[in-house]
Amino acid sequence: MRMRFVRPLLAVVAVAGLAACSGTPTPGSTASASQPPSSAPPGAGNAELSITLLETPEAAPQTFTLVCTGGTPAAESKHPSAADACSTIKDSPSILSPAPTRTDQACTMQYGGPATAKVTGSVDGKEVSASFKRTDGCQIALWDAAKSVLGSDGGL
Repeated sequence: MRMRFVRPLLAVVAVAGLAACSGTPTPGSTASASQPPSSAPPGAGNAELSITLLETPEAAPQTFTLVCTGGTPAAESKHPSAADACSTIKDSPSILSPAPTRTDQACTMQYGGPATAKVTGSVDGKEVSASFKRTDGCQIALWDAAKSVLGSDGGL
């Protein structure tokens, strides 16, 4: 008789655990995932960024410069998808803003590859310093949210 109550309870706990990892987190530090973004208004779309991408430990680092004015790439941008990246920054200016690390976040134990990326500079006048990696489900979600800015989907 007791199992009749335990099984549904376990199912609810399992679904709640999976739901905790299913949102699109805001990029934060490299330690762990952060809270999902709030519905923030779009930004001005102004950015001056340096992006360093390392697809594999053996590969040479790729460095991109992204300069956006009003959500449009400037001539000095050296980025593989500058228009998409500037649009993403205008629509979601906090995508590169560090957020407090959550230690209670449940993340899937999956490996998305060795790619890493570092973004520094400014977005709408605010300093940006963000690191990305693909070491678990939460970190993969952070990468996927910012992939147009990073210049890579980070896949193997």
